Amino acid sequence: MTTLLQNAPLTLKLARREFDQRFRGSMLGWFWALIAPLAMLAVFSLVFGVIFQSRWQRPGTEMQAEFAFPLLLFSGLILFNFFADQFNRAPTLMMENVSYIKKVVFPLEIMPIVSMLTALATAAISFIAFLVIYVIMHGVPPLTILLLPFAVLPLALLSLGISYFLSSLGVFLRDLKHVTPPLSTALLFLSAVFYQPENLPKPYDAIVWMNPLTPAVTYMRDLVFWGRLPDPFAYIAYLLFSMIVFMLGFAWFKRTQKAFADVI
Repeated sequence: MTTLLQNAPLTLKLARREFDQRFRGSMLGWFWALIAPLAMLAVFSLVFGVIFQSRWQRPGTEMQAEFAFPLLLFSGLILFNFFADQFNRAPTLMMENVSYIKKVVFPLEIMPIVSMLTALATAAISFIAFLVIYVIMHGVPPLTILLLPFAVLPLALLSLGISYFLSSLGVFLRDLKHVTPPLSTALLFLSAVFYQPENLPKPYDAIVWMNPLTPAVTYMRDLVFWGRLPDPFAYIAYLLFSMIVFMLGFAWFKRTQKAFADVI
């Protein structure tokens, strides 16, 4: 853990460079970080909002939510894209940085953090667009939106821990990169992005709550739309679980790191 703190300036520099390289050479630049989720929003809104006539119920009541379904959907997609960006890239993360493994002494443990910060910057751009649309349609959001970083923190730690696991395993199991895309799609549809878990029949609601995306998406909607705080005990449990996954993933990465050069 000390190494992570010592290399914080290098981590931020690499994250900024990677974010710039991701959109370098394209005509629209970082606007692609905004176009992609908006395109997904348009398709999902057509399918679920128009074709299937999906509606959102205000929690704790039988009233239909005053917020447009696409806006509620967009909030969940922002968090999913933040998670999926890291999840799908993790198996190839070390293979993309072979020069750091073989040629120089480099703190490889910062690379998953670089990937997370890049995904976070992309999510921030999408959230700014979401906030602009929100203000235009519904006015100023509730003050609880200021607590949004606390809702994202457990998901960030969880995705980082998973990234440590997958980036290490990806060195030894090259087929892993073909597994994560369909798995992330399954996580998307088995989360609370498209529907409310409490409206599902048992025991399917329990399956949805086992998805690591569901608590984060639910907390975000509570803070941004409903102006209410998440249940403190549930939040602390989610945070502790995320911290355990992060520490286990980091420990696994450090334990297997020495074998990377031999395998590659």
